[in-house]
Amino acid sequence: MKIKRKIEIAVISDVHLGTYGCHAKQLLTYLNSIEPKKLILNGDIIDIWQFKKRYFPKSHLRVIKKIMDMATDGVDIIYITGNHDEMLRKFSDTKIGNISIVDKAVLELDGKKAWFFHGDVFDVSIQNAKWLAKLGGYGYDALILLNRLVNWCLERFGKERYSLSKKIKDSVKGAVKYISDFENVAIDLAIENEYDYVICGHIHQPKILVKDNKHGKTTYLNSGDWVENFTALEYQFKRWKIYNYNNDKLRAFCADEDIKDMEIKDLIAAITIVDQKKSS
Repeated sequence: MKIKRKIEIAVISDVHLGTYGCHAKQLLTYLNSIEPKKLILNGDIIDIWQFKKRYFPKSHLRVIKKIMDMATDGVDIIYITGNHDEMLRKFSDTKIGNISIVDKAVLELDGKKAWFFHGDVFDVSIQNAKWLAKLGGYGYDALILLNRLVNWCLERFGKERYSLSKKIKDSVKGAVKYISDFENVAIDLAIENEYDYVICGHIHQPKILVKDNKHGKTTYLNSGDWVENFTALEYQFKRWKIYNYNNDKLRAFCADEDIKDMEIKDLIAAITIVDQKKSS
């Protein structure tokens, strides 16, 4: 039996379940390797914007069931809404068993205040031109599919996989400026409100950065994503660190044996049963 790592808090974001870019199997492997007291889902876990009935594979359902099983086992689950799962914002401040749905969260961690939110509120394109942001989302999904085709060809010739979308985003000056502006706004607001930590998602850029200005100091953290970077944030022993699946030497964890071979209809039934138990 494999021993799971015990941690106080794990933070994941930007999983985008229901899209071709989501790497659900890797995320499931990670979730099976840890035993957190608290799991924070910091937005865009289910991509409701691009949800299609014809594409929600078994591995994606297994992630949902795993999270619900963790809640049943006593893990405190905080689901912070993002822009791609904004439909859940109508249920903000709802609590079902150990699962809470909120738009933001503030926690005290060993005497320090931590401010959690997804981050799309800083995105002018989403606030003022949502249709354009959604169109961009579909284009990005197409880019992911193109990237998969490129990687398939590269692997056939024994070459290293290539993150086309990541390379394009990193090479665009406007995208670099946007990321910098996003981080600076989050940091300035956190310092203004006297938060010791500000923890975001949204921009798919994992980072831990300590920054100060004339008003004070804070630590900015971003959990990254499970589309390109396969990263999470972990808090243990009064310290934060970035977990990177690609650098994990103990990736031998597999899906839970009791759900690995379940059919899709059985997974859906199991999720429904868990949900009914939480509601009762």
